[in-house]
Amino acid sequence: MEDRHRDEEILITLRRIIRATDVHSRSLAASHGLTGPQLMVLRELQRYPEISVSDLARDISLSPATVTDILDRLEKRGLINRARSEADRRRLRLSLTEAGLATLRKAPTLLQRHFVEEFRRLKDWEQSLLLASLQRVASMMELPPQKAALLSGETTWEEPPPEEESVAPVLAPLDPVS
Repeated sequence: MEDRHRDEEILITLRRIIRATDVHSRSLAASHGLTGPQLMVLRELQRYPEISVSDLARDISLSPATVTDILDRLEKRGLINRARSEADRRRLRLSLTEAGLATLRKAPTLLQRHFVEEFRRLKDWEQSLLLASLQRVASMMELPPQKAALLSGETTWEEPPPEEESVAPVLAPLDPVS
């Protein structure tokens, strides 16, 4: 069998991570009645009371539309409150209810327990290196904001004409951090 290219190995590894995350999210839903994204929203609301929907979406890397759907579900279950800001009626104030706080007290970790245990056993420098590597991969895979908005249906964006693309400067690779 022919050896895979590194880019294929990266894709396979990312698929394994995505699959493990999805399986854990379904497990959370079955055992605790919350999906991973719902739990992330609750934790972020606990951390930042009265955060705006757009800031919440940005902080947890979900679209505002997805966060709004999650908030609808959480509000129906009585886990959060939404109220108009007194200072600016256009802004919604989001907050946890007592039931939301109680749910968080009983909630499991967002990542699989065995991963969290293994991660905590790593030395501090190893944890930092792993986090930095994952953050770098995520930033390398992110679309420019205009394209991401277009693909999510939030706005329109036009590709530059082909002649403009051909004269675009090529970026040099980043120097490795010493």
